[in-house]
Amino acid sequence: MAAPADVCTRAVARFDESSGAYGLEVFNSTISVHPEHREIGGSGELCDMLLGRLSGYSRLSILTYLAQAQSISPSGILKNPRDLPGGLIFSAGTHALPLDDLATSYGTDTAAFLRRGVSLGGECCGYGDAAIKLHPFPRVPVVLVVRRESEEFPAGVLLLLDSTCNLHMPMDVVWSTAMISIQVML
Repeated sequence: MAAPADVCTRAVARFDESSGAYGLEVFNSTISVHPEHREIGGSGELCDMLLGRLSGYSRLSILTYLAQAQSISPSGILKNPRDLPGGLIFSAGTHALPLDDLATSYGTDTAAFLRRGVSLGGECCGYGDAAIKLHPFPRVPVVLVVRRESEEFPAGVLLLLDSTCNLHMPMDVVWSTAMISIQVML
């Protein structure tokens, strides 16, 4: 494994020498990764969800991000994931993201959508009828954009990723990160 100072710089993490653990901000919670003990932990409701119900998506994503993140800040250029190299995974069969569930939950209540996003450490954005930029990992933001339900159109949600996301992790892990972002909003 890389030197802790290198990992911390690349992943925007902290390292506690006394415990040998990395601290990584995932949404607005700190996840502790103890490589020597092969443990990932955290406290609070969000950490319990991430490391419990969502562990199939989160554990590999957390470890991959720590191991592979680069010292590259987000570009601010948002892309539909399908437009990124390897992004077809986002639209194929069982990998289709449950964006309709978000639309059903928030299509008539964008204020609740924004409240939930802010409670996760997200930032409101000026896209669509409501948009939130979440930070599942410091260098991998995820933007969710809601189109309100109207008489003419059903509600819809669009997920956008920073153009640099695939420099920090492979696309299947980016997909897991997107899935985590959707699930914590539901």
